Amino acid sequence: MRSAEIAIIGGGVGGASLLYHLARRGCTDVVLLEKNELTSGSTWHAAGLCTQFNASLNLMELLRRSIELYASLEAETGQAVDLHRCGSLRLACSEARLDEYRHRQGTAQSLGIPFEILGPERVRELWPLLDGEGLLGAAYLPTDGYIDPSSVTRALVRGATARGATVLRHTAVTGLDRGDGVWRIETTQGPLQARVVVNAAGQWAREVGRLVGVEHPIVPLEHHYLITEPLAEVAAHPGELPVLRDVDASYYVRSEGDALLVGPFEKHTCAWGIDGIPDDFHGQLLPGDLGRLEAVLEHTARRIPAFGTAGIRTVLNGPDGYTPDGRCLMGPVPGLPDYHVLAGFSIFGIVFSGGAGGYAAEWILDGQPSDNMWELDVRRFDAAQSATAFVSARALELYGDEYAIHYPEEETPAGRPLKTGPLYDRLAERGAVYGMRFGWERPLWFARDGEPARDRYSFRRGNWHDAVGAECRAVRSAVGVLDQTSFGKYEVSGPGAAALLDRLCANHLPQRDGQIVLTPLCTPRGGIECDLTVTRLAADRFYLVSAAATELHDYAWIERHLPGDGSVRLENVTARYGVLTLAGPRSRELLQALTDSDCGREAFGFFRCRDLALGTAPVRALRVSYVGELGYELHHPVEFQRTLYDALQEAGAPLGLVDWGYRALDSMRLEKAYRLWGADLSADWTPLEAGLERFVDFDKGDFLGRDALVAQRERGVERRLACLAVDADDADCHGSEPIRAGDELVGYVAAGGYGHVVEESIALAYLPVDYATPGTTLRVQILGDRRPARVVDTPLYDPKNERLLA
Repeated sequence: MRSAEIAIIGGGVGGASLLYHLARRGCTDVVLLEKNELTSGSTWHAAGLCTQFNASLNLMELLRRSIELYASLEAETGQAVDLHRCGSLRLACSEARLDEYRHRQGTAQSLGIPFEILGPERVRELWPLLDGEGLLGAAYLPTDGYIDPSSVTRALVRGATARGATVLRHTAVTGLDRGDGVWRIETTQGPLQARVVVNAAGQWAREVGRLVGVEHPIVPLEHHYLITEPLAEVAAHPGELPVLRDVDASYYVRSEGDALLVGPFEKHTCAWGIDGIPDDFHGQLLPGDLGRLEAVLEHTARRIPAFGTAGIRTVLNGPDGYTPDGRCLMGPVPGLPDYHVLAGFSIFGIVFSGGAGGYAAEWILDGQPSDNMWELDVRRFDAAQSATAFVSARALELYGDEYAIHYPEEETPAGRPLKTGPLYDRLAERGAVYGMRFGWERPLWFARDGEPARDRYSFRRGNWHDAVGAECRAVRSAVGVLDQTSFGKYEVSGPGAAALLDRLCANHLPQRDGQIVLTPLCTPRGGIECDLTVTRLAADRFYLVSAAATELHDYAWIERHLPGDGSVRLENVTARYGVLTLAGPRSRELLQALTDSDCGREAFGFFRCRDLALGTAPVRALRVSYVGELGYELHHPVEFQRTLYDALQEAGAPLGLVDWGYRALDSMRLEKAYRLWGADLSADWTPLEAGLERFVDFDKGDFLGRDALVAQRERGVERRLACLAVDADDADCHGSEPIRAGDELVGYVAAGGYGHVVEESIALAYLPVDYATPGTTLRVQILGDRRPARVVDTPLYDPKNERLLA
């Protein structure tokens, strides 16, 4: 039987990029299996656009890596890739759009990517075919462009096979089975085995996933583009026109020789292949439907008059696999050892694949990518979010809004609600405005005094600003209740439970029943893979609580390290328990009003857990607080939640009890400089860099990442998380804003917002240690303005923790 160390399923640009990067790392015992010819899925009909414009700093870096790789491939491999670095323009016809560009420009500057905001006259110089009516300016990325998709794929494959990698064409995978630590792969050309399997099958990734019993959240959507007859206006233009995106009208345009290639994002495209993609659908297109594109094409003709009189030479309609958020799936799949996925690039597979293949290779060979790829991590979706109806609804909405302004706090409605707690309708009646995390509906803020219970988005302070401020002040002055049922919750039990957790946790374990510890779980490199609380229920039973967004991520990390002897049981109990969080100086009074148990400071101290009867509801109460106030997490069987909430409301009314939401939570946690995984914590940073040394116990036995942390402690950290107070005017930091000392770029914002009680705009950022000293003055670029900032002692609120420990 044929064998390989790694088998990649799928011969599109994504699979080819992974093959190339593995081979470049010296892993040549790798085979790529393609059921037809290379690029015969979605790659061959792609428009090949290559842009670095993105809302995410890490993904912008990935895109830069892609384009830099493509620029070097021809010289390395001898295979022409037809890369055109003609630049790109995104038009702006509103101040809100210019704010978007100013924000993205800051992200680009943090990475050193050229990004200019041009006025209308300069835009017309670069694109003289434009009608400039209503134009305010444009974002210009001079190192963007486009490439030939088939050529770049062939170059990647040539670079891989020259190093010893293997490609098997016309080899369809028909079965996958794991045994004795290897995957047996059944194909139309006979069986083979591999230690690692990577599903890079593009729009067929769902079907390949089903071979191993997993439903990947990918559905194919139709996407058109058309090519005009040659135009004299294009031929007469010296040089090459930049790629143009008229984002308000929702289309892109690039040169195709002397013609124009125009790709619309109409509001109502169609999903395709929902019930399965035909086996023989290779190198084929779908029937065109110009009627569906009519409104977008009319806008195109008004903006580019020459297009309105041009003949149409070609209409292409091809399917591309979309995920619920439009970002690809990458990384190891929980519950399936050595099974990875790299698929679902939407229509952006060409520009994403170069960088994504490199990070995917690192994940396979090193156990983690060199930069935080959480935004692409396959574990960001669970089974509920992989249901075809949900994926289709989200993907179709996303496609139609591809060029809409995407705001930092944006919440989109498609496919919702998906997961709701028992209080969903009750809180909505009380004015809750909901957001979704990991499929859960969670109250973001509460509308007051008859104001509309909906978000009005902006890159400046949103319409919820005053309401959130009122919630913060009410919690800090009295008491509030927040529904946090969406927390990830796990039970770890069995004779080996303590040993497993002691190995994973950087902090020591709680030593007595009812004790709680906060601890990072580190990678071998010392980066923070998870951040959670561990409560000891018994010597062999522990209760772990993590964030909603990382429910599957954290579960999978623990599962990955379970011993093979069955001595540890790991159970995800997220849906079993509801959580109502009390916070504020009167929270103890409220708790005590509902129980005969002593809730005094001595009887129920900080970082302690007690089982209580609150009215008629059984509650596991955890004395912890993420806002720096006296507070409790009330974990309870979910069926008691409405009863418990009503009891709290009745007893809390005389105490000034208020409902509050996650935006107030974020504001108050910034006032305390509390960390948040996925924002200012990640595997990119260690606990020492994050200022969390107190949660690392170097004196206990060995734990995962200890050697790396000891070495870092001995040599000293180069960067440290600092808190900045920013003179921010009407716009606060959201993340990725560049930070300068004079004209020197010294870092970027990891997380930011407004502290309503301390009345400061706050930013958290990893800075060189020489700049992280309190009192250091810096400047933070917000929407194009370099705002004064100073590094401050933390926390800004209650620095002695007197309120937290009351």
